[in-house]
Amino acid sequence: MSYPQLAIDCSKIYHNTKALIHRLGLKNIMVIPVTKICLGHPIIAQVLINAGATILADSRVENIGKMRRAGITQPIMLIRSPMISQVTEVIQYCSISLNTELSVIQGLSCAANKLGVIHDIIIMVELGDLREGLMTEDLMAFIEKIIFLPNIILKGIGTNLACRYGISPDNTNMSQLSDLADAIEKKFDIQLDIISGGNSATLNWAFNNVSKTRVNQLRLGEAVFLGTEALHQDKIEGLFCDFITLTAEVIESKIKPSLPWGQQALNAFGETPKTCDRGDVSQAILALGRQDVSIAGLKPPNGVTIVSSTSDHLVVETSKILEVGEKIEFHLTYGGILFAMTSPFVDKLFLKY
Repeated sequence: MSYPQLAIDCSKIYHNTKALIHRLGLKNIMVIPVTKICLGHPIIAQVLINAGATILADSRVENIGKMRRAGITQPIMLIRSPMISQVTEVIQYCSISLNTELSVIQGLSCAANKLGVIHDIIIMVELGDLREGLMTEDLMAFIEKIIFLPNIILKGIGTNLACRYGISPDNTNMSQLSDLADAIEKKFDIQLDIISGGNSATLNWAFNNVSKTRVNQLRLGEAVFLGTEALHQDKIEGLFCDFITLTAEVIESKIKPSLPWGQQALNAFGETPKTCDRGDVSQAILALGRQDVSIAGLKPPNGVTIVSSTSDHLVVETSKILEVGEKIEFHLTYGGILFAMTSPFVDKLFLKY
């Protein structure tokens, strides 16, 4: 068995996905599980499909290509605006994509025409968080330019909130999105099938909303893999949390001074760490570093405090002396999981259901 090791309980991913699909289905909202946190791993993709997902989503064409090559045939949505340099790959691998730029959609149209396929698009609208999206006043003129492009079908509109500035989805911006859909249908005499209301940050609104709305799709990653909503990281009732763990091995364990000595300059990362004399401490080094995981994304167990990190070493202080070879298990934040999945030095263990 190799360490560091990321252990993933697939049965709990299955449970969370199935529960979210059921609960949001009662609100007529489709769940689109987002696989970017696991780099589009085919094992996880199949778990999501087995749990009832009819469409998957990812932000990277490379992840989607990996799923396709592994035999995943389910429709997959590209949720980051396509790079114009990748339009051919987008058409080859993705059933639908989120878009904001005319030149990109024209490129998608050309690539789809050459390959003889139809590509669906969702136009993203800016509703306050200032990440991707057209300003609402520019939306109609933009649609006029893309509505008749060959091999492109406008399936709907969507928005993204909370990712950049933490702007919360609420009745005001969700109603605005619905009203925009109505106006587009009236002006262009078309039917929009998808009104995509955002990510796991939209869950509190979706669970509590009782007013009429056209929002019928959410793109969920954090809720599926952490069992939490994104605005406050509150646990979602009935879902599992902390079922993805990272285990690292102790490679040194010593009693050492807490205060370094000598003339201090910048460390290997251009930082000047603050120092504090706490006397002698029980210090251990784990074979885990910044090249493996976001250190800020680690949640250590009781009795273990993270004090420093380098590329390959995690320095901790402990309430008891650890043994060399001992294994320490961490829970992780969303960012912690994402970094650990990305590192080729972290072994991945999928606990099947």
